[in-house]
Amino acid sequence: RALQVGDYVTHIDHGVGKFTGMHKIEVNGKSQEVIRIVYRDNDILYVNINSLHKVSKYVGKEGKIPKINKLGSDAWAAVKRKTKRKIKELAIDLIKLYAQRKTTKGFAFSPDSYLQSELEASFIYEDTPDQLKATQDVKADMEAINPMDRLICGDVGFGKTEIAVRAAAKAVADEKQAAILVPTTILALQHFKTFSERLKEFPCEIDYLNRFKTAKQKRITLEKLAKGDIDIIIGTHALLGKTVKFKDLGILIVDEEQKFGVAAKEKLRNIKVNVDTLTLTATPIPRTLQFSLLNARDLSVINTPPPNRQPVETDLIRFDEERIRDAINYEIYRGGQVFFVHNRVKDLPEMAAMIQRLCPDVDVGMAHGQLDNKTLEARMMKFIRGKYDILVCTNIVESGLDIPNSNTIIINNAHHFGLSDLHQLRGRVGRSNKKAFCYLICPPVYTLPEDSRRRLKAIEEHSTLGSGFQIAMRDLDIRGSGNLLGGEQSGFIADIGFEMYHKILDETLHELKENDFKDLFKEEVIKKQTFVRDCQIDTDLEILIPDEYIRNANERLQLYTELDNINTEEGLQKFSDALVDRFGALPLEVKELLNAVRLRWVAKKLGLERIVFKNRKLRCYFIENQSSAFYESTIFADILKYIQQTRKAHFKQSNKHLLLIFDYVKTMKKARTLLLEIDAFVEKQME
Repeated sequence: RALQVGDYVTHIDHGVGKFTGMHKIEVNGKSQEVIRIVYRDNDILYVNINSLHKVSKYVGKEGKIPKINKLGSDAWAAVKRKTKRKIKELAIDLIKLYAQRKTTKGFAFSPDSYLQSELEASFIYEDTPDQLKATQDVKADMEAINPMDRLICGDVGFGKTEIAVRAAAKAVADEKQAAILVPTTILALQHFKTFSERLKEFPCEIDYLNRFKTAKQKRITLEKLAKGDIDIIIGTHALLGKTVKFKDLGILIVDEEQKFGVAAKEKLRNIKVNVDTLTLTATPIPRTLQFSLLNARDLSVINTPPPNRQPVETDLIRFDEERIRDAINYEIYRGGQVFFVHNRVKDLPEMAAMIQRLCPDVDVGMAHGQLDNKTLEARMMKFIRGKYDILVCTNIVESGLDIPNSNTIIINNAHHFGLSDLHQLRGRVGRSNKKAFCYLICPPVYTLPEDSRRRLKAIEEHSTLGSGFQIAMRDLDIRGSGNLLGGEQSGFIADIGFEMYHKILDETLHELKENDFKDLFKEEVIKKQTFVRDCQIDTDLEILIPDEYIRNANERLQLYTELDNINTEEGLQKFSDALVDRFGALPLEVKELLNAVRLRWVAKKLGLERIVFKNRKLRCYFIENQSSAFYESTIFADILKYIQQTRKAHFKQSNKHLLLIFDYVKTMKKARTLLLEIDAFVEKQME
C-alpha cells in the first residue's frame, strides 16, 4: 500500500488524482513539506503532512485506470453524497435491526455448569488465546438478556467448530435446542460426526437433515424435532423449510454464511430476531464489513494458529504423471490420504483410472455431487474412515471437511478456481501436526490470462498460517471490490477506491450515530467521546523532517504516513526511539512535528474539528454541526466552565463555527500544553 510517484490516490475532500511526489513550499517565510497531487486539467493540490490521513492509495480493479476528478467541481461531492446515501440506506436497516435486538428480550442462559467444564476439559488440544477469548465472548453474550448476534472470523482449521460445539452444549444444558446451518450436504454429515464424537459422554440427542436422508427418515426427524426429542439438529438449506418446527430453539449457528444466497438470508433474518445467533466464517473481509463496522453484530477474530500447526507447502506444477505419482506415493508411504480435485464430473472416471494406473497398490474412491445420496454418503464415510487412500472428487469437499489424516491435496486445472475457493480447498489438508502439501496443476503460467496468473501467484505467496485475511485482500485487488461487496455497493467503489470506501463508511456511520440515531447511541458516543473523528491542523510553524536529517524523500513520506496513523503515546514513543536509533538525536522541527500529532489527539477529545495556528495565534474550531450531541455533553459544559474561571482564552462565534482563541502562543508544545490543561480540568470534573 506504500505510495509511489505516479500512483493514483483519493483525497477524502477532493477525489481521485495522481500522486507526483514530495515538495517544499513556503508559508509566512517558513518551509513546509507537502505531497503534490495532480488533478484534471493539471490542477495541483498540495496536502500538508499533517493531513496525510485524508489521502489513501486508490485500490480498485487492478490495471483499471480510475477517472480523475476536477478540483473545485461538484462531481466529487456528488459521488461522495451518492456513496453516503447508498451506505445510509444499508446502515439504517442494520441499525434498526441492532435497535430491535437491543430492545428485544431473549433468553439469558445460566452460567457454566460442571458439564460445560467437563466438555471443555475433554478437548484434546490446548485452546489458543484467540479461541479462548472467542469462547468467553460467546458465553457472555449467551448469558446476557439481549439476543446474541456474534460473528467469528478465523482461518480454515483454526478451531471455529469447537466454539460452535461449546455454544450448542451450553444451550442444551438449559433445555434449549440448537440448530447448525451448513452450506453443503457433506459438511452436514461431517459436523454430525464431529458433534456426536465431542458430545458422546453427555445426555444430548443429535441428528442431521440433508438430502442423504429418505423422505420417511426426514419426516421422523422433523417430528422428533417438533416434540423436543432432538437437542441439536445439523442441516443444510432444508433447515429453513416451512415444515421445520422447533419445540424451543435457543441458538442458531451458521457455518460459512457467505455461501448462502439472499433468499436464505431473508429466512434467517426472520428466525434470528430473538434467538441467539452465532456465525462462523473463514473469509473475513467483505462479508463482515457491513455488519461489524456498524456494531450491528459483535465480532471475534481468531488469528492464532493451533500449536504445532505447520503452513501448507504450496507448489505450482504442470500436469506431469511422474510428479503426481511421486506426490501420492510419498503421502501413502507416511500413512496419509490424498485428495485429488478435478472439477468436471464427466472426466472424473478417467482421472480415477489414471491414478489407479499410476499407483496400482492404492485404493481409489470417487465422489461428486451428481451421485445418488446413498452412494455419495457411503463413499465419503469410507474416505473419512480411511478405507480409501485417495479421493478423486470435485470441489464438493471445499467447505469445512475435517480429515486430519489427509495431508496432500492435488488440484487439477487450478487456474479455473477462484482465489477463496483455492484457499478453502487447501484448508482441507494440514489440519494435524504433519507437514502438508498442496499441488496446483495448471498450464505454463505465461500462457494464462492475467487474472488467473495473479490468483495462482497470490495463493502460492500466501501460504502462511492465518493468511485468509491477505488472500481476501488480494481477491479484492484482482477482481475489483465491486462484485465482491454485493450488488448494493458495486457501482461506486470503482469511482472512489476501496480504502476511501472504508473512510466514507466510517464517516457515514459516525454521522448516523451522532444525528439520526443519537438517542440509541448516546451512551456509546459519550463514553467513547467520539464526537470528532478528525482534526485538521494548519500552521505556519516549521514542522517537518529536515532534508539534512533524512535525505531520502520516499523514506520521509513513509515515516510521515506511519506517524499520521499513530494514535497512542506508546506508539509515538516507539516511533521516536526508532528515529533516534536510526538517524540520531531529533531536531527541533521533528520534536514539534511529534507535538503536532499529540495536539491533534487532545483537540479531538475536546470536540475541535480544526486548528489554525498562525502568527502566534491559536484558533480552535468546535464542531460545525450545531445540533451535535457534543453541545449537550458534560465535556462542552466543563470547557465553558474552565474558560470562565481562568480567562486564558476567549470565545468567538463565526458564521458556521464557535471558536476558542488563544493569543501569543509561540510553539506547538505550548499549544498542546494549553489544551492539555483544559483536558485535565474536564477529566477532573468527570471524577
